[in-house]
Amino acid sequence: MIKRYIALLLSAVLLAAALSGCSGGGNNPVIKKQKVETTVQSKVDTSSFRLSYSMADSLDPYETETLNNQVIQTLVYDSLFILDENYEAVPSIAESYTYKDPETLVVRLKTGLKFSDSTGIAGENIEYSFKMAKESPHWASTLSVFSSIEVESAYEVTFRLKSPNPEAHKLLTFAIARMKKNKQGFKIGSGRYKFTEADGSVALVKNEYYPNFNPKFAKINLVNITTNESIENAINIGNISYAYLDLAEGSKTKILSASKTVNLNNLVYIGIYCKNGITENRNIRRAINLAVNRDALVKSAYRGYATAAKSIFNPVTSLSKKTQIFETGADLNAAKQAVASSGYSKDRLKLTLLTDKSEGKRATANLVKQQLEAAGFTVNLRVLKSSEYKEYVRDGYYDIYIGETKLKGDMSLSSFFSSDGATHHGIDTDGKTAKAYRAYLKGDKEIGSFILNFTQEMPFVPLLYRQGMICYTKSLQGDMQGYDGNYFSNIEDWYYN
Repeated sequence: MIKRYIALLLSAVLLAAALSGCSGGGNNPVIKKQKVETTVQSKVDTSSFRLSYSMADSLDPYETETLNNQVIQTLVYDSLFILDENYEAVPSIAESYTYKDPETLVVRLKTGLKFSDSTGIAGENIEYSFKMAKESPHWASTLSVFSSIEVESAYEVTFRLKSPNPEAHKLLTFAIARMKKNKQGFKIGSGRYKFTEADGSVALVKNEYYPNFNPKFAKINLVNITTNESIENAINIGNISYAYLDLAEGSKTKILSASKTVNLNNLVYIGIYCKNGITENRNIRRAINLAVNRDALVKSAYRGYATAAKSIFNPVTSLSKKTQIFETGADLNAAKQAVASSGYSKDRLKLTLLTDKSEGKRATANLVKQQLEAAGFTVNLRVLKSSEYKEYVRDGYYDIYIGETKLKGDMSLSSFFSSDGATHHGIDTDGKTAKAYRAYLKGDKEIGSFILNFTQEMPFVPLLYRQGMICYTKSLQGDMQGYDGNYFSNIEDWYYN
C-alpha cells in the first residue's frame, strides 16, 4: 500500500514538472493547443459571385471612363502603392521610395512579382503604364504633377515633379499593365484576378501567379448593368453580389441589402468670391464660416453619409488631426460679432448663393441659406443647370457657391491656390494663404503657418467630406473591409453559406 502511495506521489511530481516545463520559460519549447475549426469550410465557388460592369465602356484601364469598370479593374491591376483607409501609402508593386530632392522621387520595385501571364514586372512596365495613365481619363489629373519618368534599372524608376510635393508618392496608384494584350484582347495585369471571355460573357478568374491568394471565389461573373439606379435594384434582388455606390446623386431606391459606409476624399465647401463685393471683407468671410452648422448639413443634406469638417483636410487623415480649427455647430453670436467688425450695415448684408441641381448640393444650399439668414444675411439662392452653374462660377457671377471636389491622395489643395487650379475661382492666388501653402509644400514653412493664414483670410469654407457605400447580399459572409480605392481588400475571406 505504501509502495503504491509512493508511486502515485512520484507520478504526480513528474507530471507537475512536465507541465512546468511546458510553460514557455527558459529554453523549453512552448506547446500550444491546436485551434479546432468549428465552422464548415466553404468550397471553391465558380458561379455564384457576380459583379456589375458596363459593356459599353472599355475594360482597358487607360481608356475606361465609368466608375463601374474602374471598380472592377482594382481586382485585375495592381499599382506601385495603394492608399489605406487613412490615405497613407502602402507599398504594393513598389518596395520603397526616397526623395532625392523636392522634385525627384525614386521608387524601388519588389523583385519576383509576376503578371498573370507569368512574365516578371520590371521598370519598363512601370514606364509604359505611367505614360499611358498620364493620358487616360481616370488618372490624367492625378498624374499631372509629374513631368517625366526614367528607368534607372530593372527595379528602380525615377519620377520628376513639376514642383515640390512631399506626398507625391501617394499619387502613384495607377494601374500597372503589360504593353502586350492576351489572346482575348485584354490588357495583362498582376492583380488577384484576370479577365477572361467565353461565349460573349466576361468574367474574372483567379490569377495563379498572385502570391498567397486563395479565395473562395475562383471565378467572378460580370453582369452588364450601366446606371446607378439599375445597380441598386440589382443588388436588392440579388442579381449581383456586391457593389460600390458613390452616392454622388444620392440613392434613388431603398437599399435592402447589407451595407457598409465608405469614407471618401470628396470635400463639399462654400466657395467665396474674395475679390470684390461684401465678401472681399475677411470679417464677412469669417462670419459665413461661423454661421454654418456642419452637423446639420451632415444629418439633413447628406442623411448621415458624410463627416463634418473640423479641418480643411479629410477627417480620417493625420493632417486633419493636427489641424482641427472648425466647430461642427454654428456660433451665431460670434458670426454676428464678425459682421459688426466688418463695418457693413444690415441692409448691405446681401449674398447671391449658387448651386447646381444635384441632390446633396441643392439640399446643402437650402440649409446654408437658412443658417446665414439666422446670422443676419439676406441670401438670394440660384439653382442652375450643371453647365450654367459651371459657367457662372467660372465668370464670378456669385458671392458664394456650394462646391464639391475630390481631392487627390496627397491631400493637395493646390487646385484652390494655383491660378490654373480647377477650384481657384474667386480666391486670391497671390494672397498670403496661397503663398503660405506653396511655402509649406517647398518645406520652407510648417503646416501651422498655412493654417494660421487660412483662418485669418478664410478663402473658402470647408463644410464636410462626403461618404459612399458598399452594398452586398445578406448571404455573403466575411468581414467586409473594402474602402475607397480598395473595394475588395479582403475578398479572399468572403464566402457564401
